[in-house]
Amino acid sequence: MSPVAVGTGSAHSLGAADPGLAVLALVVALALQVGVNYANDYSDGIRGTDADRVGPPRLVGGGLAAPGTVRLAAFLCFGVSALAGLALVALSGAVVLLLVGAVAILAAWRYTGGSNPYGYRGLGEVAVFVFFGLVAVVGTTWSQAQALDAATWAGATGVGLLACAILVANNLRDIPGDRAVGKRTLAVRLGERRTRLLYVALLGGAFVAAVLAAVAHPWALLALIAAPLAVPPVRRVLAAARGHDLIVVLAATGLTQLAYGLLLALGLAITG
Repeated sequence: MSPVAVGTGSAHSLGAADPGLAVLALVVALALQVGVNYANDYSDGIRGTDADRVGPPRLVGGGLAAPGTVRLAAFLCFGVSALAGLALVALSGAVVLLLVGAVAILAAWRYTGGSNPYGYRGLGEVAVFVFFGLVAVVGTTWSQAQALDAATWAGATGVGLLACAILVANNLRDIPGDRAVGKRTLAVRLGERRTRLLYVALLGGAFVAAVLAAVAHPWALLALIAAPLAVPPVRRVLAAARGHDLIVVLAATGLTQLAYGLLLALGLAITG
């Protein structure tokens, strides 16, 4: 929701917001996100990497659903995302988004799927930043306004950094289990201490991005109102929270991202 909100706010600041196209972009983003979750559940489950999981139970790993059913659910979500994307391209004329969408779906599957998943090589955060930050925000703006400005990129950067922070917190929680099964996430590669510092840097960077957006659109500073929401999870992470304690951090980081995105979108829209 946050990427589409920021992208639409940016489009409004450029004088071309379109609610209908925003709804289609939201369907694309939500269906892709749900599809990624199902795909990860399936791929991790059949590899056995969810056998000793600290977080919420997985469908395949926990024996709650058949692998084929979960894989089908992932593909259905990808299909919904593709159909909504085709409608978005047809109505907006932003043909370049066809290629972007195809690459996004492929990346969603290859995160933990296939013979050499990049999520197992420490590249998950890069993909999240690119697709759930830059692509989601910039694509939403471009589909509505056919134009971009520096604030669009700054907003996309902030949203992407917060999305990365959620993944980092998740992978920080899973370091022991991932290390045991040979899943080399970025958190496993960095180790606990540096992963905790990375988490804090990602949250701080997001608010710096909002300040940069405010250079051209002063009301973008509204995003800073969300900063107090980031304080409790940062304190927990720096206080060496582990295991189930990090589930609270995940929820708080998600709330921070949502508030940040809505406030930044509002600030951009007011400026426009």
